Amino acid sequence: MKHMNASTEKTLARRSTELGNSADPQALPELLELSKSVSPLVRRLAASGLGKLAGIVTSAPAVEALHPLLRDEHPQVRQYAAKALGSYGAAARAVLSDLRDLYANPAERDYVKRSVLAAGKLIRAASDIADRAVVHCCQRCGVELAADEYVRSHKAFQRPFCDHCFDEVFLERRNYETKIELQKTIRAKDGSWVQSEGERLVCEALSAEGIRYRYDERFRILDGYAIRPDFYLPEFDVYIEYWGMDTADYKIGMLKKQQLYQQQGKRLISLYPEDKPSMREILMGKLRRCR
Repeated sequence: MKHMNASTEKTLARRSTELGNSADPQALPELLELSKSVSPLVRRLAASGLGKLAGIVTSAPAVEALHPLLRDEHPQVRQYAAKALGSYGAAARAVLSDLRDLYANPAERDYVKRSVLAAGKLIRAASDIADRAVVHCCQRCGVELAADEYVRSHKAFQRPFCDHCFDEVFLERRNYETKIELQKTIRAKDGSWVQSEGERLVCEALSAEGIRYRYDERFRILDGYAIRPDFYLPEFDVYIEYWGMDTADYKIGMLKKQQLYQQQGKRLISLYPEDKPSMREILMGKLRRCR
């Protein structure tokens, strides 16, 4: 197998991200080429970039490039290819049978299957709209959605919004994200900025054990609710919440969130202020019991 030196890989990875964020149809040819890279990191980011350009570029060549990535040897490439294909809606209907095979594969990673399932739903829904004029209405204002509106809003928010309401929701989410970012004033040893001493200790415990994590990364939809996990461990498919406050409203929210995790069969590790003196030992003990 060919290998790429680290410097070149870093450059091409950055380029793939830039192209994906460019909203420029001229980015397509270069991204198509990058999707064939020997580097799985570059292929993954190129697939992600192609997904971001859905609705901007011609669908056929993008779908054609993404389709074989569903069989890539690296699971994250398969995951991002599936996500990207979902963005192309009805134009990607030809890949539905491969998505079904991927989902049915008992050896496939759970996080890949989740993306495959979501992509399949989007493609089928968009195909239904195109083929049978199935009507979807905006959750906020009730207007009838075009197929592209449905795919776009469902991909971003897992809920149907017209373009006008989509922009409103987007701004609301962005303002909320900004508020959260301003609250991250504590820096862990690995450079992550967090909101509390307890979260800092969790970061440092995971880093010390060499466990990859995502911190406060994005919303996830559970049972119709948008939640924001403190930590997600992709290698273990485990969520971690540090419950650091003691107010009545906070505890009500905590119980609701714990219930959502349980109802959706998600594995959750709960940590509390009293765990701080032995955070690493307590966290690893709970993680071992999750395996």
